[in-house]
Amino acid sequence: MNNFWTQQRVVVTGGAGFLGSHVVEVLRAHGCREVFAPRSKDCDLRDRQAIRRLFETTKSTLVIHLAAVVGGIGANREHPGKFFYENAIMGIELIEQARQCNIPKIVVAGTICAYPKFTPVPFKEDDLWNGYPEETNAPYGIAKKVLLVQCQAYRQEYGLNAVFLLPVNLYGPRDNFSPASSHVIPALIKKCVDARDAGAPAIECWGTGAATREFLYVEDAAAGIVLAAECYNKPEPINLGAGKEISIKALVELIVKLTNYRGEIRWDASKPDGQPRRCLDTTRAEREFGFRAGTPFEDGLRRTIAWYEQQRR
Repeated sequence: MNNFWTQQRVVVTGGAGFLGSHVVEVLRAHGCREVFAPRSKDCDLRDRQAIRRLFETTKSTLVIHLAAVVGGIGANREHPGKFFYENAIMGIELIEQARQCNIPKIVVAGTICAYPKFTPVPFKEDDLWNGYPEETNAPYGIAKKVLLVQCQAYRQEYGLNAVFLLPVNLYGPRDNFSPASSHVIPALIKKCVDARDAGAPAIECWGTGAATREFLYVEDAAAGIVLAAECYNKPEPINLGAGKEISIKALVELIVKLTNYRGEIRWDASKPDGQPRRCLDTTRAEREFGFRAGTPFEDGLRRTIAWYEQQRR
């Protein structure tokens, strides 16, 4: 139990989703008795009046904004307009209504997709504005980046304690495994498990496998967000990550091994790799609020695969 959290009334947007559900669990474990996780059917975050009603009804003292319209490379290429508009408008209206309703603090989750395409590795927060994001997910990345500007501007003009976090790619139980919109780890797990069960001789993967990614286990991410909500009160953005990268080729080979798939891996180099490399410098989060990821990558993958296998059954 934590005295800070026993006194808070917390709205978690996206609180019924993948990351949000884990954040809600961490908040309750810390002693927060008043946690509100509105569903989209009950509160349209694109509608300022709906947001105002939410804040007035809950009398919230802290907002954690995790709701987002997200997907992998394919979904980003198919819906760039939707991904830009809905992510931008949700955040803009939420931050504005938090200001108008005098909510003491708001924590906003951005995205690693906001970083420039060719950012020196490891990505440092100070490099965020040194170029244009990778093209396939730039509309989504820029929509989130706009919210950092708003957070800093509102802090400067109105004194709103608005904190901005930059989580790396997440994975873990309760992730989205839909082929149309999933990210790389759940997409690969589903592909390998389905191919294994069907006895398929090969799986096809996008790109060359040369690109690298960093992944953060969802329970670690939730713990980091709650730590920041309690302890961090500055305008500078903060990376949340594990600080390690893996090539997509090595990732595929690891998931093939852990799912016991015995077939061939075929690469379709006509499909995009996305951003060439992704790996975060996580020293600011450790320095400012003591966050360090604790789940070894292979352990997290095993838990994610086990959860998916259980859900299929």
